[in-house]
Amino acid sequence: MTKDDLHGFVPAVVTPFSNDGEILEDDYCAMVEWLIGLGATGICVAGDNGESWALSANERGRLTARARDVARGRAWIMTGCSAPTLDGSLAYAREAAANGAQALLMMPPTYVLKGSRGEILRRYESVSKEIDLPIVLYNSPRRVGYSLGLEDLDAVMQIAPVIGIKESHRDFFHHSHLLDKFRERLSIMIGPCHYILPGLALGAKGFIATGPELLGAAAGRLVDLAKTAPGREHGELHIKLTTVYELLMGLGTWPAAFKAALNLIGQPAGVPRDPVLALDPAQIAGLRSSLNALGIETR
Repeated sequence: MTKDDLHGFVPAVVTPFSNDGEILEDDYCAMVEWLIGLGATGICVAGDNGESWALSANERGRLTARARDVARGRAWIMTGCSAPTLDGSLAYAREAAANGAQALLMMPPTYVLKGSRGEILRRYESVSKEIDLPIVLYNSPRRVGYSLGLEDLDAVMQIAPVIGIKESHRDFFHHSHLLDKFRERLSIMIGPCHYILPGLALGAKGFIATGPELLGAAAGRLVDLAKTAPGREHGELHIKLTTVYELLMGLGTWPAAFKAALNLIGQPAGVPRDPVLALDPAQIAGLRSSLNALGIETR
């Protein structure tokens, strides 16, 4: 897999859990099939939406294998292997590779106040020496506690097989400079929904975001739409993406609201795994009303 393969609509699939915390594998496979039907070019397993923090290495392997079997070559598979420790990342990466992942999604070392340049480089270099898969970096300052700067990115690219980055910085100044300096060197995938269309217009190759799938088939058309002259549809979809993102981020603990929204549109997302609680009935009623107001049909 190369940077040219990393493009378009790459959803981070949720992991459906039962009330007892068991993975509902049939529902998971149905979710993967649905996303491919919407136009997904790839599937991200064990990302934030998939509650990666609650998944063991073995479970990541099982989910990777199930996604691979469902996709049957129609979409490539990437698996998250971010962890506080190197041993953790390696365990996740080994399972991903053994079960058919074609790329690894990796944050820098997590749950520290700020990783030094040396610590960041050692993590990526160590994983790439053992696991022969390309890496998609994941920059999410609000989750890690610090941001991969442009100099950090350049340094990591010198020592690891980086083909792209999921950029989830909330500052569009950062996105603008990243796109200006790196859009020819790697595939830049937008994270926050409200930056998707602006980012695509400035050279991003696609998005690994939360919420576009609620817009149905429009999710798979966003990249092509961004290549056309701005018009009414651009504005309408931008506002929908922005509003959906704000809505999902403002209810419950992640990804409870996203799972509830998927359930409301008829997709078997299950409930969150401990310690995350599902939305309560009042929150679900409010979510339903907000989705309906956006023209998103619920059941």
